[in-house]
Amino acid sequence: MAVTTPDEGKLTVAIEKQTAKVPSGVYLAASITAMATSLTLKCFGKNHAALFVGQWAAPFLIMGLYNKVVKTEGHD
Repeated sequence: MAVTTPDEGKLTVAIEKQTAKVPSGVYLAASITAMATSLTLKCFGKNHAALFVGQWAAPFLIMGLYNKVVKTEGHD
């Protein structure tokens, strides 16, 4: 069942067209890489850097989810 939405702006449509070209696995790989880098930094005692990089994992996963929705549901 398609959800009807108001017309989207030109910028939003342009962004969705570009992000739809990126394979979904890229976002998952970026998230895993951020987690591994965070763990490595933690092991080397760089606690602040580890926390900073570790927080990147969730946004990468959210971007991947958005990418998947755009590919599945399409855009205007």
